[in-house]
Amino acid sequence: KDIEYIRSYYFNKLEFTRFSSSVGKYVGFTERGVKIAADWNKDASDLSVMKAQKEVYCLNHIQIEYSNML
Repeated sequence: KDIEYIRSYYFNKLEFTRFSSSVGKYVGFTERGVKIAADWNKDASDLSVMKAQKEVYCLNHIQIEYSNML
C-alpha cells in the first residue's frame, strides 16, 4: 500500500507530465503538460498498462530492494 509507481516526463529539465499509480492517471504540471495528460488519459488501454506497471516493477522487486537497503 505504501508503494507508488511514478513515471515522469521532462523537457529542458522541467517536468511537464507525470503518471502516478496513487492517482491512477496522468497529471500535467505545465500548460502543455495538462493538455498532453488529458489526451493520454483518454486512452483506457494505456492507463491500464501504466497501472499494471506498479505490480510489474514495484511489487515484484520490493523484497530484493528492501534487502539491499538493509
